[in-house]
Amino acid sequence: MEGNNFEKTAEQAAAFQKIWADSMTKIMQVAFASGPSSPPPEVLKQIRSGIFGALAQSWDEFMRSPQFLEAMKQWMDTAINFRKMTNDFMGRVRNEMQAPSRDDVDTIMLTIRHMEKRVLDRVEALEEQLHAMNGASSRPAAGRPRPPQPVRARPRPSKKVSTNRKGKK
Repeated sequence: MEGNNFEKTAEQAAAFQKIWADSMTKIMQVAFASGPSSPPPEVLKQIRSGIFGALAQSWDEFMRSPQFLEAMKQWMDTAINFRKMTNDFMGRVRNEMQAPSRDDVDTIMLTIRHMEKRVLDRVEALEEQLHAMNGASSRPAAGRPRPPQPVRARPRPSKKVSTNRKGKK
């Protein structure tokens, strides 16, 4: 098993070395392909664009190579397994400490949200019923007797002396 990993690593390193050598060869070919009639700034622009083109092509080839894709797959699998192991370990630690886990907290939060929604729905229904009752008591429906109104005490007359319009008492 260990020899197999070493062989894969050696193959990946050889593939990377080949891609790197190819890209450097292409860079050198572009750098020295310009003629003596080109002005110096133009030569530098050609060299720069050739270098960037060669690097882009070589890295594109490298990143699409089966060796790179296999290495990335292994790396992602390892990262996922590590994440699962740490989550399981921390879950066991919380369980041993009798502390609530994230799942416990999420479940409680979800339950509270459901209860809150139910309470708000009931309050809205009661509000609608109250508005309907208030609307019905202010105007009686046809053929229905009006419910009895509470008896209110009449205000007592005040002892103020009133004045007439001309200011006489």
